[in-house]
Order: sequence, then C-alpha cells, then structure tokens
Amino acid sequence: MARSLDLGCGPTPKNPFSADELFGIDIEDQAAPHIRRADLAVDAIPFGDGYFDYVTAFDVIEHVPRLVYAPNRRYSFIALMDEIYRVLKPDGLFYAQTPAFPHAEAFQDPTHVNIITENTFFHYFDDRHRWAASYGFRGAFRVVSQEWRGFHLLTMLQKVPVPA
Repeated sequence: MARSLDLGCGPTPKNPFSADELFGIDIEDQAAPHIRRADLAVDAIPFGDGYFDYVTAFDVIEHVPRLVYAPNRRYSFIALMDEIYRVLKPDGLFYAQTPAFPHAEAFQDPTHVNIITENTFFHYFDDRHRWAASYGFRGAFRVVSQEWRGFHLLTMLQKVPVPA
C-alpha cells in the first residue's frame, strides 16, 4: 500500500504516482483530515520516519526561504530537504516542479525566495557531491531525472543511503 505526501497542497493534494493513500501539508488550515498544517520554513514535516513512498512539491519549494532567523539562524531549504529525506522510505521518490533560473517566472513573484537552478539538486543534495552537507544536510538523493517543461524545472530524486 503506497503512501504519498504532497507539500503545499492547498485543499487538494496531487497524486501523480497513483498512491493508495494520499496526504498533504499546507501553510493554511484545510478542512480535510488527511491534510496537516505546517509552515515548511520553520516546522518539521508532521509525519514519522520512513512513512512515505513518495513526496511531491508542485510550485512550493521556491517559497521556502534558504535562510531564516527564527530566532536562530536556520537553513530552511536544507532543513526541508532533510525532512523530505527523513519521511521517505528507502528508495522513495521526491518529485519537485518549480519555476527556475534563468526564466523570469522564477523571480517575478515576490514570494519566490528560493531560486532553483539546474545544478541545485545535482550538486547540493545528490549522492556524489552533497555540498549541502556543509550546511547540515544529512541525507543523499540519486538524481533520477531532470527536465524543463516551459519555465518549470521538473526533478525526480530517489532516497539512497548516505555515502561513507
């Protein structure tokens, strides 16, 4: 029985993997019992370790700041990627769709505070470079695929063991 979590889901979580059980997280309170409230800039994902086969983020990670002071310095995007890694089962998949550099859509919305590039996932969160480890990232992902669809960068990552 596959479970999927959609981050920033609004009232209707997306289910591109056709999971049997579907959950969501949103910054606003939603009426549905399978949707929990969390501010991903400062809150942990409110589910247990290894709970999900899939985590998705459609047009949401660009809204999670890279750095906040709440009250201490927190690398929010790094912490979110750690949380995604934590709640995924081994070999679980993370799918992100986000407006990305160099397209104007990455910048024009004033709430876009986390600009993603083609190298963000490949260099910072992958299982080879893991540059985000220097900022506290404890996980590792294999980049399964990455492609452009208009101004959106679509990235699929797979949870893998952290290299020695």
